[in-house]
Amino acid sequence: MEERSLHFIEQEIEEDNRTGRYEKRVHTRFPPEPNGYLHIGHAKSICLNFGAAARYGGLCNLRFDDTNPTKKDVEYVESIMADVRWLGFDWGDRLFYASQYFGQIYEYAENLIRTGKAYVCELSADQIREHRGTLTSPGKPSPWRERPAPESLDLFRRMRAGEFPDGSRTLRAKIDLASGNINLRDPVLYRILRAPHHRTGTTWCIYPMYDFAHGQCDSLERITHSICTLEFEDHRPLYDWFVQSLGIYAPRQIEFARLNLTYTLMSKRKLLELVRDGLVRGWDDPRMPTLCGLRRRGYTPEAIRAFCQRIGVAKMNSTIEVGVLENAIREDLNRRAPRVMGVLRPLRVVVENVPEGRVEDFELANNPEDTAAGTRRVPFSRDLFIEREDFMEEPPKKYFRLAPGREVRLRGGYFLKCDRVVKDAQGAVSELRCSIDPATRGGQAPDGRKVKGTIHWVSAAQAIRAEVRIYETLFTRPDPDEGGDYRRNLNPRSLEVLKDCLLERSVAGAAPGKTVQFERHGYFCVDPDSREGALVFNRTVSLRDTWAKIQEKE
Repeated sequence: MEERSLHFIEQEIEEDNRTGRYEKRVHTRFPPEPNGYLHIGHAKSICLNFGAAARYGGLCNLRFDDTNPTKKDVEYVESIMADVRWLGFDWGDRLFYASQYFGQIYEYAENLIRTGKAYVCELSADQIREHRGTLTSPGKPSPWRERPAPESLDLFRRMRAGEFPDGSRTLRAKIDLASGNINLRDPVLYRILRAPHHRTGTTWCIYPMYDFAHGQCDSLERITHSICTLEFEDHRPLYDWFVQSLGIYAPRQIEFARLNLTYTLMSKRKLLELVRDGLVRGWDDPRMPTLCGLRRRGYTPEAIRAFCQRIGVAKMNSTIEVGVLENAIREDLNRRAPRVMGVLRPLRVVVENVPEGRVEDFELANNPEDTAAGTRRVPFSRDLFIEREDFMEEPPKKYFRLAPGREVRLRGGYFLKCDRVVKDAQGAVSELRCSIDPATRGGQAPDGRKVKGTIHWVSAAQAIRAEVRIYETLFTRPDPDEGGDYRRNLNPRSLEVLKDCLLERSVAGAAPGKTVQFERHGYFCVDPDSREGALVFNRTVSLRDTWAKIQEKE
């Protein structure tokens, strides 16, 4: 693990340990709302919460915030658990749901009523907003703010019993209508909502608001450090007010800046719209920032964890270049992904001084970065395919690939010279007639002559056909919301499907999830759409732009 300085949350934890605030315990939690799939922004929170617990020998819970029954889905619960495990973290026996505490949270609400710190209000939602005032003017008291505690308690129990229609009454805390923090202006604690819950069924027709449930759940689980994103900073005084007013165990809330990436949407609502409206192929579309989408594209949990560590933890909001994430996956796959030659836009080459039917093998390293990866045998024959972009009939200056009369090096093979160009009836180049120098087997000339270009190739008879999907960013603007409507910034070239790609035979039978490097093209992952004899690859990430310069030095 790289040596690094402590970020501010770790500094706070160490100070709490020094003073014995929580008897040197560290107990965190990751509290997702099961209303969508996790994305790369959640990965930062997962790594932070589980990572802090691991660093200090503590524990981390997984707790689902399922206080709103209308936005919960078992599918999301299962996907979240799978994603957290995939990232490499385990909550052991500490899987919790806010809903399992509904009974205790209800008792806390009654406690606040009995002590005169909460009341049943009959204002509508719009009226409550009007009464709260603005940033420059104080709130106005509800006509029911001074309702006697016994009366509020009776009404609250009747709310629970289902005597009143949805939206007709709420339970509100009695705090400070003149507070500069609007969250403290008599916030709603409970609302009437007749909706079946995915875990409690129809047991409840009133549900606690997140702000009320959050701190009490943390308290019940004896969380020490409740790590939240920065938008909850203004809610911290309310968090503290509840636990202090109830006289219960008090966790400590600490806020950090959420992850923002260029060219990437992080809003669950908008990601749901992309899926619902068919603008992507689903939650696991490789263009999506969801963890299941990144997994399908070929991202590794190790790369995502390294990325989260690299960007650090800050108190101020900022936006990270998506290239930082891409570099993390490149660095990881460069060490582990085997190399393969693949031709995505094929151009036939006939090597006329190689006899028909002759096949010889070259031995190439599977991964130059990993000597333990071994070698593979790559067949060479008279009929080859090269990339169409690796030939130009009238090349410009500094074009070092194949052209009429020019010689290049076949990757791991011979020097190849273009002798003749064959065209179709429309005048397009359809085939090249070439020759090899047999003395250059292995890519070196005995006479010492040099070639500047190295190209990849596959043997026609032994090549594996595959579909390859090339991805770009889903949006054309660094800020997808620029202009007020992210749909206008959707990238029409975010997906290009190449149907007749040719790959060397070493990829035959590759299972979904297998990642390889197509030399000069980037890293590619076998897609679950693959079937026997019909491979589909997703491009995970392109190679660095310095590839060509590296090849020139060979």
